[in-house]
Amino acid sequence: MRRLKVLTWHTHGSYLYYLTQAPHEFYVLSKPGRPPGYGGRTTNMPWGDNVHDMPVSEARHHQFDCIIFQDDEQYEKDQYEFLSASQRALPRIYIEHDPPREHPTDTRHLVDTPEVLLVHVTPFNALMWDSGTTPSCVIEHGVKVPEGVHYRGQLDCGLVVINHLARRGRRLGADIFQAARADVPLELVGMGAQELGGLGEIEHARLPAFAANYRYLFNPIRYTSLGLAVIEAMMVGMPVVALATTEMAAVIANGENGFIDTRLGTLIGHMRELGRNPALARALGAQARRRAREHFAIGRFCDDWDRALCHVTDLARAPFHGQLY
Repeated sequence: MRRLKVLTWHTHGSYLYYLTQAPHEFYVLSKPGRPPGYGGRTTNMPWGDNVHDMPVSEARHHQFDCIIFQDDEQYEKDQYEFLSASQRALPRIYIEHDPPREHPTDTRHLVDTPEVLLVHVTPFNALMWDSGTTPSCVIEHGVKVPEGVHYRGQLDCGLVVINHLARRGRRLGADIFQAARADVPLELVGMGAQELGGLGEIEHARLPAFAANYRYLFNPIRYTSLGLAVIEAMMVGMPVVALATTEMAAVIANGENGFIDTRLGTLIGHMRELGRNPALARALGAQARRRAREHFAIGRFCDDWDRALCHVTDLARAPFHGQLY
């Protein structure tokens, strides 16, 4: 089967990295100065040869097989500014990375047409969105970690991995992080982490090995999609402590591969115990790794995306089996 030419945007770097593990050619839009959303083929990721920089000024002169939107502005504005009429008529997919923000249950999705495939990244997100007339499916995350990276957990403190936590406030759990940090040792990494006394950003390719030194991952997020950092930590063999909200409640089995609860005091108690008991952390982490390998393997993710792309471009007439919702 021939490799499809897919045009997309650089919305979430780590997600784009995993998406491009699918066996197709990906053209990523860029602007001069590479502002957010238009980074193209940036230098901070180990991209494969199938990832190509595509300046917005050249996009309308190239041939593509499919367009993948990942943000409202791309769908509402960019396609009319940067693409030709014939390109806008190509098969199109919209990746919805988040649950609805305006209202958790009664928000109609921006894309409301049977001509676009709407891809949700978690079953929880799909449950909460009103997808209207748009055909939708779920393609759950898939990750891979560098060979030879294994959980060590020698640092008796927890790690939090969230970009711009200070500015993203209560929804991402900035207050919960600060309250927990008053009781148990926690380190924060991610873009803008210094604003809350953290270490700053760790390059994505180095993050699994860096995280593997910490005893556990703490996820203080109240309401957003399932973070790739959580899955990457589990894949390394790191136990996760998290609020029992959104998709997290379906990923973490309380007391088996980590701890989840809606009571911060209970979670702090578990974090204290993990700090004292490395054997418990290692046992939970082993179960977390097993769960991640069974459910979030990069091979399954790439297969799902390959089927979705072939389905919308009619390369494969067989029905799409990727968890139609």
